[in-house]
Amino acid sequence: MFRLFVSGMTPNSVCAIENARGICEGHLKGRYQLEIIDIYQQPLLAKERQIVAAPTMVRELPLPLHKFIGNLSRKEQVLQGLDISATR
Repeated sequence: MFRLFVSGMTPNSVCAIENARGICEGHLKGRYQLEIIDIYQQPLLAKERQIVAAPTMVRELPLPLHKFIGNLSRKEQVLQGLDISATR
């Protein structure tokens, strides 16, 4: 279960959305749920989750919770943080 917090449809947000979808489809196909949340439209949800920068992707399940800040272009670091091999 992932939540991607973005700030509108800025180029950085669009890049983060594309990268998140690419990582999930490429390595977790059929085994993930990705929710995209615009912090301008849902500021209370961002506040509740203590999101201080956007874009931020939060892996909520399985625990422990992990946060990835930025447009997710450093795919190897994201995969390592998710404990996923880049060859899967």
